[in-house]
Amino acid sequence: MGTADAPEVHGHGAGAAAAPVAAPVAGPAVDGRELSPAVVILSGVVGGISLTVGALLAVTSLAGHVAGAWVSPAALSPGLLGAAMAGVAPALFTLGRARVWEEARTLVLPLVIVLVGLFAVSLLNGGSLQAVHGGPLFLALFSLGWVATLGLLALAAVVCLAAQYRRPAPPAGAERPRVAPLPGWSKPLLAVLGSGWLGIGAGLLAFPAFWGPLVPWTVNRADAQGLGVWALALGVGVLGSLVEDDLARIRPALTAVPAVALATAVVLAVHARSVDWTSGPGISLLALVTGLLATGVSGRRLLAQANAGGEGGSDSGRGPWWSRVRPGR
Repeated sequence: MGTADAPEVHGHGAGAAAAPVAAPVAGPAVDGRELSPAVVILSGVVGGISLTVGALLAVTSLAGHVAGAWVSPAALSPGLLGAAMAGVAPALFTLGRARVWEEARTLVLPLVIVLVGLFAVSLLNGGSLQAVHGGPLFLALFSLGWVATLGLLALAAVVCLAAQYRRPAPPAGAERPRVAPLPGWSKPLLAVLGSGWLGIGAGLLAFPAFWGPLVPWTVNRADAQGLGVWALALGVGVLGSLVEDDLARIRPALTAVPAVALATAVVLAVHARSVDWTSGPGISLLALVTGLLATGVSGRRLLAQANAGGEGGSDSGRGPWWSRVRPGR
């Protein structure tokens, strides 16, 4: 009886007997904070509501009727609120195309300001709500739905924003480089435009008794603060583009800005007789709206040129143009 022979090892070394270990497969490079699906869902829901309610307010105002969640002395103010809501809606539907948070925040942060701000303004001016003031039944029910919907959306926006910032940030140095920087000549103009909207919005929101009479048409406290919320959000969005300094990162905002400017211009044109265009505030309003339109149109054109230039190179067909740019270029 003998012991069983040990199995022979054939090879040129002891390591040859070991099973080969597959090399780890590298995953996609992390170049930003992953965009939360909750933010995308919230944006789509808000976009649908904004398009419907905003179009209702804008069309009613264009027809010469005063309608809104609160009582307004003129049809222009609720019309402008509706124009801004309807104008930003198409951009909100495009946020699902963004890959990382850095490509969406110049639109999402102003959106949170609008939702929370309008809800706060509605509560602070509760006595002016159609349901409290004794307006027509439809407007009274509309005002109740306005407050309830804004409250839910504002809470959801805050929760989604907190969840977004709980997602891990990319390691230092792994962020996507700025591949389409803003032209140098545009930065002073954007700083002036953003500061103008930000200052006016903050003034109307915090000190409506002082800034409200400076609006070149008749407004009450609720109108002044509601318009102030939107002006503040526009200012944050424009100044945020300076911080990003990359046309690719502000793509969704570039969709919103010209649409809001055009919708606002239509409402202002229809109610042109109600606006004191010869006053300082009237001239400033015209310059700020024109600046928004010019910013959106020129920004989209520059982005299209950068996109065409990137795709026209020898590496075209290997993915989006921004993914083919290496750090340091």
